[in-house]
Amino acid sequence: MKLLITGGAGFIGSAVVRLAIAQGHSVVNVDALTYAACLENVAAVGNSPRYVFEKADIRDRAAMDRILAVHDPDAVMHLAAESHVDRSIDGPGTFIETNITGTFTLLEAARAHWMGKGRPDGFRFHHISTDEVFGSLGPTGKFTEDTPYDPRSPYSASKAASDHLVRAWHETYGLPVVLTNCSNNYGPFHFPEKLIPVVILNAMAGKAIPVYGKGENVRDWLFVEDHADALLTVLTKGRPGRSYNIGGENEARNIDLVRTICRLMDEMHPQGAPHDRLITFVADRPGHDLRYAIDPSRMREELGWRPSVTLEEGLRRTVRWYLENEAWWRPLLARQGVGERLGVKA
Repeated sequence: MKLLITGGAGFIGSAVVRLAIAQGHSVVNVDALTYAACLENVAAVGNSPRYVFEKADIRDRAAMDRILAVHDPDAVMHLAAESHVDRSIDGPGTFIETNITGTFTLLEAARAHWMGKGRPDGFRFHHISTDEVFGSLGPTGKFTEDTPYDPRSPYSASKAASDHLVRAWHETYGLPVVLTNCSNNYGPFHFPEKLIPVVILNAMAGKAIPVYGKGENVRDWLFVEDHADALLTVLTKGRPGRSYNIGGENEARNIDLVRTICRLMDEMHPQGAPHDRLITFVADRPGHDLRYAIDPSRMREELGWRPSVTLEEGLRRTVRWYLENEAWWRPLLARQGVGERLGVKA
Protein backbone atom coordinates (compact mmCIF):
# COMPACT_ATOMS: atom_id res chain seq x y z
CA MET A 1 0.00 0.00 0.00
CA LYS A 2 0.97 3.62 -0.41
CA LEU A 3 0.41 5.44 2.89
CA LEU A 4 0.21 9.18 3.49
CA ILE A 5 1.29 9.63 7.11
CA THR A 6 0.83 13.03 8.73
CA GLY A 7 3.16 13.88 11.59
CA GLY A 8 5.66 11.30 10.42
CA ALA A 9 8.63 13.19 11.88
CA GLY A 10 7.13 13.04 15.37
CA PHE A 11 7.49 10.37 18.02
CA ILE A 12 4.67 7.95 17.16
CA GLY A 13 4.47 8.95 13.51
CA SER A 14 8.13 8.20 12.88
CA ALA A 15 7.73 4.74 14.44
CA VAL A 16 4.86 4.10 12.01
CA VAL A 17 6.95 5.36 9.08
CA ARG A 18 9.88 3.12 9.98
CA LEU A 19 7.70 0.03 10.44
CA ALA A 20 5.61 0.68 7.32
CA ILE A 21 8.76 0.84 5.18
CA ALA A 22 10.07 -2.33 6.85
CA GLN A 23 6.80 -4.09 6.00
CA GLY A 24 7.09 -3.15 2.33
CA HIS A 25 4.66 -0.24 2.15
CA SER A 26 5.39 3.05 0.39
CA VAL A 27 5.19 6.15 2.58
CA VAL A 28 4.58 9.84 1.98
CA ASN A 29 5.57 11.60 5.20
CA VAL A 30 3.75 14.93 5.62
CA ASP A 31 5.04 17.06 8.48
CA ALA A 32 5.18 20.80 9.20
CA LEU A 33 8.34 20.29 11.29
CA THR A 34 7.11 22.17 14.33
CA TYR A 35 9.08 22.18 17.60
CA ALA A 36 8.59 18.49 18.48
CA ALA A 37 9.39 17.11 15.02
CA CYS A 38 12.80 15.77 14.05
CA LEU A 39 13.76 14.32 10.69
CA GLU A 40 16.50 12.33 12.42
CA ASN A 41 13.63 10.14 13.63
CA VAL A 42 13.22 8.76 10.10
CA ALA A 43 16.84 8.93 8.97
CA ALA A 44 16.99 5.12 8.90
CA VAL A 45 14.52 5.03 5.98
CA GLY A 46 15.31 8.40 4.43
CA ASN A 47 17.11 6.87 1.45
CA SER A 48 14.49 4.25 0.69
CA PRO A 49 12.97 4.52 -2.82
CA ARG A 50 9.60 3.92 -1.14
CA TYR A 51 9.88 6.99 1.11
CA VAL A 52 9.02 10.59 0.26
CA PHE A 53 8.97 13.62 2.56
CA GLU A 54 6.63 16.59 2.07
CA LYS A 55 6.98 19.59 4.36
CA ALA A 56 3.45 20.92 4.73
CA ASP A 57 0.91 22.01 7.34
CA ILE A 58 -2.32 20.01 7.57
CA ARG A 59 -4.19 23.31 7.93
CA ASP A 60 -3.11 24.26 4.40
CA ARG A 61 -5.88 22.95 2.14
CA ALA A 62 -4.08 23.74 -1.10
CA ALA A 63 -1.01 21.83 0.05
CA MET A 64 -3.10 18.84 1.14
CA ASP A 65 -4.94 18.79 -2.21
CA ARG A 66 -1.66 18.93 -4.12
CA ILE A 67 0.00 16.19 -2.08
CA LEU A 68 -2.98 13.86 -2.40
CA ALA A 69 -3.19 14.48 -6.16
CA VAL A 70 0.53 13.96 -6.77
CA HIS A 71 0.99 10.87 -4.61
CA ASP A 72 -2.48 9.24 -4.83
CA PRO A 73 -2.23 7.25 -1.55
CA ASP A 74 -4.31 4.19 -0.72
CA ALA A 75 -4.73 5.42 2.86
CA VAL A 76 -4.20 8.43 5.09
CA MET A 77 -2.85 7.82 8.58
CA HIS A 78 -3.44 11.02 10.52
CA LEU A 79 -1.03 11.40 13.45
CA ALA A 80 -0.13 15.10 13.17
CA ALA A 81 -1.19 16.79 16.40
CA GLU A 82 -0.13 19.00 19.24
CA SER A 83 0.05 16.53 22.13
CA HIS A 84 1.72 17.93 25.25
CA VAL A 85 -0.91 18.51 27.96
CA ASP A 86 1.19 21.07 29.85
CA ARG A 87 1.69 23.13 26.68
CA SER A 88 -2.06 23.02 26.04
CA ILE A 89 -2.67 24.58 29.44
CA ASP A 90 -0.29 27.46 28.71
CA GLY A 91 -1.36 27.98 25.09
CA PRO A 92 -4.58 26.22 24.02
CA GLY A 93 -4.99 28.12 20.74
CA THR A 94 -2.40 26.09 18.84
CA PHE A 95 -4.12 22.88 19.92
CA ILE A 96 -7.47 24.09 18.62
CA GLU A 97 -5.98 25.18 15.32
CA THR A 98 -3.91 22.06 14.64
CA ASN A 99 -5.98 19.30 16.19
CA ILE A 100 -9.44 20.54 15.21
CA THR A 101 -9.05 22.85 12.21
CA GLY A 102 -6.19 20.77 10.85
CA THR A 103 -8.19 17.56 11.08
CA PHE A 104 -11.18 19.23 9.39
CA THR A 105 -8.98 20.49 6.56
CA LEU A 106 -7.38 17.09 6.05
CA LEU A 107 -10.76 15.34 6.14
CA GLU A 108 -12.11 17.64 3.44
CA ALA A 109 -9.05 17.17 1.27
CA ALA A 110 -9.21 13.39 1.71
CA ARG A 111 -12.95 13.35 0.97
CA ALA A 112 -12.48 15.35 -2.23
CA HIS A 113 -9.66 13.07 -3.33
CA TRP A 114 -11.65 9.93 -2.50
CA MET A 115 -14.71 11.17 -4.38
CA GLY A 116 -12.58 12.21 -7.35
CA LYS A 117 -11.22 8.65 -7.55
CA GLY A 118 -14.76 7.23 -7.66
CA ARG A 119 -15.14 6.46 -3.93
CA PRO A 120 -12.92 3.33 -3.86
CA ASP A 121 -13.96 0.87 -1.14
CA GLY A 122 -10.35 0.13 -0.23
CA PHE A 123 -9.45 3.71 0.68
CA ARG A 124 -8.97 4.40 4.39
CA PHE A 125 -8.69 7.49 6.57
CA HIS A 126 -7.15 6.32 9.83
CA HIS A 127 -7.42 8.85 12.64
CA ILE A 128 -5.05 8.26 15.57
CA SER A 129 -6.25 9.62 18.91
CA THR A 130 -5.76 9.21 22.66
CA ASP A 131 -7.44 7.60 25.66
CA GLU A 132 -7.41 11.04 27.31
CA VAL A 133 -10.66 11.89 25.48
CA PHE A 134 -12.46 9.59 27.95
CA GLY A 135 -11.52 11.62 31.02
CA SER A 136 -10.42 10.14 34.34
CA LEU A 137 -11.05 6.76 35.95
CA GLY A 138 -11.27 5.90 39.62
CA PRO A 139 -9.37 3.00 41.18
CA THR A 140 -11.26 0.42 39.09
CA GLY A 141 -12.68 0.07 35.59
CA LYS A 142 -11.25 0.51 32.11
CA PHE A 143 -12.02 2.55 29.02
CA THR A 144 -13.85 0.71 26.26
CA GLU A 145 -14.75 1.96 22.80
CA ASP A 146 -18.22 2.79 24.19
CA THR A 147 -17.01 4.89 27.14
CA PRO A 148 -18.57 8.38 27.00
CA TYR A 149 -16.20 11.21 26.17
CA ASP A 150 -15.25 13.42 29.11
CA PRO A 151 -12.07 15.40 28.23
CA ARG A 152 -10.48 17.45 31.02
CA SER A 153 -7.66 19.44 29.35
CA PRO A 154 -7.44 21.66 26.27
CA TYR A 155 -5.37 18.91 24.62
CA SER A 156 -7.86 16.12 25.27
CA ALA A 157 -10.80 18.37 24.35
CA SER A 158 -9.19 19.18 21.01
CA LYS A 159 -8.59 15.48 20.32
CA ALA A 160 -12.17 14.63 21.32
CA ALA A 161 -13.43 17.22 18.86
CA SER A 162 -11.28 15.76 16.09
CA ASP A 163 -12.61 12.27 16.83
CA HIS A 164 -16.17 13.56 16.48
CA LEU A 165 -15.34 15.19 13.15
CA VAL A 166 -13.92 11.94 11.78
CA ARG A 167 -17.01 9.98 12.83
CA ALA A 168 -19.28 12.64 11.35
CA TRP A 169 -17.47 12.52 8.00
CA HIS A 170 -18.03 8.77 7.93
CA GLU A 171 -21.72 8.97 8.83
CA THR A 172 -22.52 12.00 6.66
CA TYR A 173 -20.32 11.47 3.62
CA GLY A 174 -19.48 7.77 3.78
CA LEU A 175 -15.74 8.38 4.00
CA PRO A 176 -14.20 5.03 4.99
CA VAL A 177 -12.56 5.79 8.32
CA VAL A 178 -11.10 3.86 11.23
CA LEU A 179 -10.23 5.40 14.59
CA THR A 180 -7.86 4.36 17.34
CA ASN A 181 -7.46 5.63 20.89
CA CYS A 182 -4.20 4.68 22.54
CA SER A 183 -2.74 4.73 26.03
CA ASN A 184 0.50 6.52 26.96
CA ASN A 185 3.36 5.78 24.57
CA TYR A 186 7.05 5.58 25.40
CA GLY A 187 10.25 4.38 23.77
CA PRO A 188 13.11 5.58 21.55
CA PHE A 189 12.82 9.03 19.91
CA HIS A 190 10.39 10.28 22.60
CA PHE A 191 10.64 14.08 22.68
CA PRO A 192 12.57 15.04 25.83
CA GLU A 193 9.84 17.09 27.52
CA LYS A 194 7.69 14.03 28.26
CA LEU A 195 7.82 12.16 31.59
CA ILE A 196 10.00 9.14 30.80
CA PRO A 197 12.74 10.99 28.90
CA VAL A 198 12.71 13.74 31.54
CA VAL A 199 13.38 11.14 34.23
CA ILE A 200 16.18 9.49 32.24
CA LEU A 201 17.91 12.71 31.21
CA ASN A 202 17.60 14.39 34.62
CA ALA A 203 18.97 11.27 36.30
CA MET A 204 21.86 11.24 33.87
CA ALA A 205 22.59 14.91 34.62
CA GLY A 206 22.16 14.57 38.39
CA LYS A 207 19.24 17.03 38.32
CA ALA A 208 16.00 16.89 40.31
CA ILE A 209 13.43 14.47 38.88
CA PRO A 210 10.04 16.22 39.14
CA VAL A 211 6.98 14.13 40.01
CA TYR A 212 3.56 15.79 40.04
CA GLY A 213 1.60 15.67 43.30
CA LYS A 214 2.33 12.44 45.16
CA GLY A 215 2.98 10.45 41.99
CA GLU A 216 -0.24 8.46 42.39
CA ASN A 217 -1.59 9.12 38.89
CA VAL A 218 -1.87 5.84 36.99
CA ARG A 219 -1.25 5.32 33.27
CA ASP A 220 -1.26 2.31 30.96
CA TRP A 221 2.10 2.33 29.16
CA LEU A 222 2.40 1.23 25.53
CA PHE A 223 5.78 0.72 23.87
CA VAL A 224 5.79 2.86 20.73
CA GLU A 225 6.90 0.09 18.40
CA ASP A 226 4.01 -2.07 19.62
CA HIS A 227 1.70 0.86 18.93
CA ALA A 228 3.01 1.25 15.38
CA ASP A 229 2.34 -2.43 14.76
CA ALA A 230 -1.18 -2.07 16.16
CA LEU A 231 -1.90 0.94 13.96
CA LEU A 232 -0.89 -0.85 10.78
CA THR A 233 -2.98 -3.83 11.89
CA VAL A 234 -6.05 -1.61 12.30
CA LEU A 235 -5.39 0.07 8.97
CA THR A 236 -5.29 -3.22 7.07
CA LYS A 237 -7.81 -5.29 9.07
CA GLY A 238 -10.11 -2.84 10.86
CA ARG A 239 -13.73 -2.34 9.83
CA PRO A 240 -14.69 1.05 8.35
CA GLY A 241 -16.54 3.21 10.85
CA ARG A 242 -15.12 1.24 13.75
CA SER A 243 -12.92 2.48 16.60
CA TYR A 244 -10.31 0.44 18.43
CA ASN A 245 -8.70 1.04 21.82
CA ILE A 246 -4.99 0.20 21.87
CA GLY A 247 -3.45 -0.43 25.28
CA GLY A 248 -0.15 -1.69 26.56
CA GLU A 249 -1.67 -3.80 29.37
CA ASN A 250 0.99 -2.19 31.60
CA GLU A 251 -0.62 -0.04 34.29
CA ALA A 252 1.71 1.77 36.70
CA ARG A 253 1.60 4.67 39.13
CA ASN A 254 3.88 7.52 38.08
CA ILE A 255 5.99 7.17 41.22
CA ASP A 256 6.50 3.44 40.61
CA LEU A 257 7.42 4.12 36.99
CA VAL A 258 9.96 6.74 38.06
CA ARG A 259 11.48 4.42 40.66
CA THR A 260 11.81 1.65 38.07
CA ILE A 261 13.67 3.99 35.74
CA CYS A 262 15.94 5.07 38.62
CA ARG A 263 16.71 1.42 39.35
CA LEU A 264 17.57 0.81 35.69
CA MET A 265 19.75 3.91 35.69
CA ASP A 266 21.57 2.64 38.80
CA GLU A 267 22.35 -0.53 36.87
CA MET A 268 23.12 0.93 33.44
CA HIS A 269 24.55 4.34 34.41
CA PRO A 270 25.91 3.89 37.94
CA GLN A 271 27.47 7.36 38.06
CA GLY A 272 25.40 9.30 40.57
CA ALA A 273 23.54 6.28 41.95
CA PRO A 274 21.25 5.90 43.74
CA HIS A 275 19.22 8.00 41.32
CA ASP A 276 15.98 7.84 43.31
CA ARG A 277 17.52 10.40 45.69
CA LEU A 278 16.79 12.94 42.92
CA ILE A 279 13.00 12.40 43.03
CA THR A 280 11.30 15.69 43.92
CA PHE A 281 7.54 16.07 44.36
CA VAL A 282 6.19 19.25 42.78
CA ALA A 283 2.79 20.97 42.67
CA ASP A 284 0.34 19.06 40.51
CA ARG A 285 -0.79 20.45 37.17
CA PRO A 286 -4.38 21.69 36.75
CA GLY A 287 -6.92 19.05 35.67
CA HIS A 288 -4.52 16.14 36.13
CA ASP A 289 -6.55 12.97 35.48
CA LEU A 290 -6.08 10.35 38.18
CA ARG A 291 -6.08 7.15 36.17
CA TYR A 292 -6.31 5.88 32.59
CA ALA A 293 -6.71 2.22 31.71
CA ILE A 294 -7.58 0.61 28.38
CA ASP A 295 -9.73 -2.46 27.79
CA PRO A 296 -8.08 -3.85 24.60
CA SER A 297 -10.57 -6.68 24.07
CA ARG A 298 -11.71 -5.51 20.64
CA MET A 299 -8.14 -5.38 19.33
CA ARG A 300 -7.47 -8.86 20.66
CA GLU A 301 -10.74 -10.53 19.65
CA GLU A 302 -11.45 -8.88 16.28
CA LEU A 303 -7.92 -8.29 14.97
CA GLY A 304 -5.83 -10.81 16.91
CA TRP A 305 -3.45 -8.16 18.21
CA ARG A 306 -1.97 -7.63 21.64
CA PRO A 307 1.20 -5.91 22.90
CA SER A 308 4.45 -7.87 22.89
CA VAL A 309 6.69 -5.68 25.09
CA THR A 310 6.40 -5.69 28.89
CA LEU A 311 6.92 -2.45 30.80
CA GLU A 312 10.17 -3.68 32.34
CA GLU A 313 11.57 -4.71 28.95
CA GLY A 314 10.37 -1.54 27.25
CA LEU A 315 11.84 0.73 29.91
CA ARG A 316 15.16 -1.10 29.75
CA ARG A 317 15.27 -0.68 25.97
CA THR A 318 14.31 2.98 26.30
CA VAL A 319 16.92 3.79 28.95
CA ARG A 320 19.60 2.08 26.89
CA TRP A 321 18.57 4.04 23.78
CA TYR A 322 18.86 7.40 25.54
CA LEU A 323 22.21 6.47 27.03
CA GLU A 324 23.50 5.60 23.55
CA ASN A 325 21.94 8.48 21.58
CA GLU A 326 23.02 11.75 23.15
CA ALA A 327 23.65 13.16 19.67
CA TRP A 328 19.89 12.90 19.05
CA TRP A 329 18.51 14.36 22.28
CA ARG A 330 21.14 16.96 23.17
CA PRO A 331 20.14 19.48 20.44
CA LEU A 332 16.45 19.07 21.29
CA LEU A 333 17.00 20.26 24.85
CA ALA A 334 17.69 23.73 23.44
CA ARG A 335 14.25 24.03 21.83
CA GLN A 336 11.70 26.45 23.30
CA GLY A 337 10.21 25.34 26.60
CA VAL A 338 12.07 22.03 26.82
CA GLY A 339 13.38 21.51 30.33
CA GLU A 340 11.10 24.18 31.79
CA ARG A 341 8.10 23.63 34.03
CA LEU A 342 5.06 24.14 31.76
CA GLY A 343 1.34 24.07 32.42
CA VAL A 344 1.30 26.43 35.38
CA LYS A 345 -0.47 29.45 33.91
CA ALA A 346 -3.97 28.24 34.76
